[in-house]
Amino acid sequence: MMTDQPALRLVQLTKNFGRPAVDQLDLTVRRGELYALLGPNGAGKTTTLRMVAGLLVPDAGRIEVLGLDLAKDAAAAKQKLAYLPDDPMLYNKLKPMEYLEFVAGLWGMEPAQAEPRARELLAWLDLSGHLDELTEGYSRGMKQKLALAGALIHQPELIILDEPLTGLDAAAARQVKDVLLEHVRQGGTVILTTHILEVAERLAERIGIIQHGKLIAEGTLEQLRSQTNNAAASLEDMFLQLTGLAQ
Repeated sequence: MMTDQPALRLVQLTKNFGRPAVDQLDLTVRRGELYALLGPNGAGKTTTLRMVAGLLVPDAGRIEVLGLDLAKDAAAAKQKLAYLPDDPMLYNKLKPMEYLEFVAGLWGMEPAQAEPRARELLAWLDLSGHLDELTEGYSRGMKQKLALAGALIHQPELIILDEPLTGLDAAAARQVKDVLLEHVRQGGTVILTTHILEVAERLAERIGIIQHGKLIAEGTLEQLRSQTNNAAASLEDMFLQLTGLAQ
């Protein structure tokens, strides 16, 4: 259910690494939507997400997660979100249930609550047939799905994913997309980055495009088409036009 309180609000968010990586970025993501954050390599997408996840400290600006100021109430804000990087770390010598129970313990979940939730997620992501295998033997797609299960274990309201479909085959990618859409249908919020523009075009309710750390365009596909004065443009066409990368 949508409320007036956004899932994420960034106010003048800034991070420098010798040069501005994120440059006074203002961004608002509503509750209950799937939002795609797009941009060329080096645009500041991953840096932005890492600051939201609390892995990087901003140089300036404010981050609000479901109304909580990340700088002032970090523990409560982080409890409401999950962050999945493009190359998630798993523990190779653990089996999937062991991994999920470990992650659940980090979130303070009771075992009686964590076990059925873990089994539900593994079944949902078609991993139930691999419960006795160590994760070191998993394929890239299986590892990505297990990492997603770990992100979902504590039922976060906001899920942030950096290139979640990279390296996945069609079947695994479809399962991951179905899980994300179901999370949104249940009232959650998803923010993802992807270089696969067709994925953003099909899944995202709104799309933001950043370049040089600044938001240069935002809206639904129709709103972006209006901004580019091209009623028939694909997202790829608009992306290349807006970023100046069209040949």
